Amino acid sequence: MKYELITILGPTACGKTPLAAQLCHRIGGEVISADSRMVYRGMTIGTGKDLDDYIVEGEQVPYHVIDIADAGYRFNVYEFQCAFQNAFMDITTRGRIPVMCGGTGLYIESVLKSFELGPVRFPDRRSLTIGLRIDRELRRAKITKRLKERLENGMIEEVQELLKHVSAERLIRYGLEYKYVTLYCTGQLSYDEMFRQLEIAIHQFAKRQMTWFRGMEERRGIPIHWIDATLPMEDKINEILKLWNAGE
Repeated sequence: MKYELITILGPTACGKTPLAAQLCHRIGGEVISADSRMVYRGMTIGTGKDLDDYIVEGEQVPYHVIDIADAGYRFNVYEFQCAFQNAFMDITTRGRIPVMCGGTGLYIESVLKSFELGPVRFPDRRSLTIGLRIDRELRRAKITKRLKERLENGMIEEVQELLKHVSAERLIRYGLEYKYVTLYCTGQLSYDEMFRQLEIAIHQFAKRQMTWFRGMEERRGIPIHWIDATLPMEDKINEILKLWNAGE
């Protein structure tokens, strides 16, 4: 079987974006984001876009399906399928390799299993699917560290700016950072209450992500090759390339 793309998935804070960017730099690829909140403009820190990760050795790694909708809009799975298809065709017609990267299992599965959600049915995509496996306690520590860094580096200010254009009710619907920081900004939670509740919510979210990925693999027939997230970057890339070349 010849693969059409590489998919990198895993729970939040496992290092998907740096791996995808480094891999693309190595193989002449471009990243297609599969994250349900990175599609929104102005929602950068809270969604963890980490756009600096796409600059590798001074070169910009192209990325797609990021910043394509206004904050407040309700982007849906079919729209993601369309955006993915457009990016996929653009990348492949230029002879480059698409690398889908994200933690939104529904988005990823909608592409790999071609869910019929709208007037157009897209083809299944034959993907080498890589999962990043990370120890639960290490994942928890990384989540807490990253949350502190985001709060110190402008996440509250980002939400305050969004609240000038988007209702609090709509921001709260986006969940996680946008829900709890909005509740803080509107005086419904203290800072300590916001941090504690948000930290718990992100841990629970990571657990749900892993439950979804196990379901993809064990019940819905999508093979996932799991790689230790703590391996050196070069080792992870070499393992992916070995699997990619074996599938050609």
